[in-house]
Amino acid sequence: MDLMQRGGHQRPATQPAPQGVGATTGATNGGHNKKSRMSTLNIASIVLLFSITVLIAAVALFIGLGGKSDSQAKYVDTSKYQAVFLNGGQVYFGKITSVNSKTMRVGDIYYLRVNQQVQPDGKANANSDVSLVKLGCELHGPQDAMVVNNDQVSFWENLKDDGQVVTAIKKYKEQNPKEDCNAQASQSTSNSSTSNTTTNTPATSTTTKKP
Repeated sequence: MDLMQRGGHQRPATQPAPQGVGATTGATNGGHNKKSRMSTLNIASIVLLFSITVLIAAVALFIGLGGKSDSQAKYVDTSKYQAVFLNGGQVYFGKITSVNSKTMRVGDIYYLRVNQQVQPDGKANANSDVSLVKLGCELHGPQDAMVVNNDQVSFWENLKDDGQVVTAIKKYKEQNPKEDCNAQASQSTSNSSTSNTTTNTPATSTTTKKP
């Protein structure tokens, strides 16, 4: 008689755990971990893609807005004077101090004034006296600085130090170091005293070219 059986009762044998339960739990946990990693990678990819898109847009905006001004600014010789020709024909001589996508700032400005002689019959004489005028002594009293819209500029160029305009500017500064408007007015009057009747006309770009 089996010693394991007493009083007609049989000790229940230890039953093995159901197969596949632990494996299923591990597989479930592994699936969750895999999904979590995939979600993290997807979020990181989206953030990276968004950052790249923003960077490309910023570069395109910089090229579109600032590229033109930067390409002009690098040609400005700050040690020299520049001639700025406007669309209307007026030309100003000064120093370009800054250029951005919309405007150009010019300082130490001069322009040409044409003192055109008028004959008794009302006809203008072919011979005209051209004088250099410093900006700032006009009736409305502007400051010696100008902000010009880029769309109003036909072209601009650096001037040589030995050119006629720069030579005249240097001579003007020597004769009028304090830039006195009264002295400038008397100087302009003496230059045009040879004619009885004169009309002062701002010079345009066409008057600065010799035939």
